[in-house]
Amino acid sequence: MAQRFWKASNAVAVWIYRRTGGTVGGRAKGGSRVLLLTVAGRKSGRAHTVPVAYVERDGAYYLAATAGGQPKEPQWVRNLRAAPTATVEVGRERKAVSVEVLAGAESEAAWKDVIVATYPSFGPYEAKSGRKIAVARLTPTA
Repeated sequence: MAQRFWKASNAVAVWIYRRTGGTVGGRAKGGSRVLLLTVAGRKSGRAHTVPVAYVERDGAYYLAATAGGQPKEPQWVRNLRAAPTATVEVGRERKAVSVEVLAGAESEAAWKDVIVATYPSFGPYEAKSGRKIAVARLTPTA
């Protein structure tokens, strides 16, 4: 039941974001900027679109798979690990991106120096979730 509710509310959030060009839904609780991420499912191959908080740095989009501090990481980051490309929508602009889920020191540096430096409220999520928070870097291809 909870998963159905989440999927329905996600679909509504995506619809509103697209309808308003991100004017509504372009900021999350706490003020973090939100984009729409579309990536193929790693098993189904079907495109899935989700709103995700991001930080734009050096021409790339950094996404942190916080899941609000939940113990299980979000499906979208699992899908990104299997996908070399995705699409992002920032406001009304749609861009194809190459995908890189960071690892090791690069991931730790991006978490600390990009994500938490921009959104300090994200800092406690690792302790709350009990896992390392995955960070993805999405770079526009065109």
